[in-house]
Amino acid sequence: MTSSSNSQWRLAARPVGAPKPSDWRFVEEPAASPADGQFVVENLFLSLDPAMRGWLGEAKSYMPPVAVGDVMRAVGAGRVIESRNAAFPVGAHVTGVFGVQRLAVSDGRGASIVDPSLAPLPVWLGALGLPGLTAYFGLFDVGRMAAGECVVVSGAAGAVGSVVGQIAKARGARVVGIAGGAAKCAWLRELGFDATIDYKAPGVKLKHALREACPEGIDVYFDNVGGDTLDAALAVLARHARVIVCGAISQYNNAGPIRGPANYLSLLVNRASMTGFVVLDYAARYAEGIAALAGWYASGALKTRETTITGLSEFPRALDALFAGENIGKMILAL
Repeated sequence: MTSSSNSQWRLAARPVGAPKPSDWRFVEEPAASPADGQFVVENLFLSLDPAMRGWLGEAKSYMPPVAVGDVMRAVGAGRVIESRNAAFPVGAHVTGVFGVQRLAVSDGRGASIVDPSLAPLPVWLGALGLPGLTAYFGLFDVGRMAAGECVVVSGAAGAVGSVVGQIAKARGARVVGIAGGAAKCAWLRELGFDATIDYKAPGVKLKHALREACPEGIDVYFDNVGGDTLDAALAVLARHARVIVCGAISQYNNAGPIRGPANYLSLLVNRASMTGFVVLDYAARYAEGIAALAGWYASGALKTRETTITGLSEFPRALDALFAGENIGKMILAL
């Protein structure tokens, strides 16, 4: 049976720029019981993702915004503790969009049973979850990467970027990662990246560093950052390059307009393409992606790392830490 109360973080106001403490409201409310066809999940881990910032605004996007007053949207991993749905029995471990709360009621739509004996639950939120699937379909379907090509990924030490680099290497690419800080770049080299660029290092000029790392140009650029980083990569494209627009974390907390690419004419000169991409469009093929990622994970070709902050009360601070770039690998909130 469920406990008598549930703890939640709700959106109190739409942030202007970076979220601040007054934009959130911590709530204790009576725990809900499942109706026929529903089950109750006790969240054990929550995934903190850059996309969460986009869900806080009113601008048109690929998902509706979180309404003011609602529980903050988040993907969680946990255990079924009460069920009136035979497909999700008590004791099963599941992932799904369960929200920033301790207990969630679900009807099973968008939820999946996972096996923690194959990989720990945080890995099912990262490399074997939506971040890994984003890397897989973005790189191979949108980017059409081929062996021998030069792949550059920004935000390379994050949940998506670190998978992009590793699976690109597994398919025979030369991989260059852009990340902020010596520790992140050292980890990427441990993962097998051929070259890394620390954009925070004194005196680094990103465009020049990319030209040195990619003397024949960038064939595939997987962009998680936007802004100046995107412009630098556009200046170094090879003929018929493919640019994958996955995210733009450098722009999400802007109080003013988002800055678009100034160097877009490189697409014309190099007969290149730049394509926006949302992993939800590939939902019918998730099983394919998870099978491939799980194979690399089992073989050791795909390694994972989490930055974990513990305690539901720490959610606002953990989200701030994500946008400050404090994480290496997947940012996880452990409940």
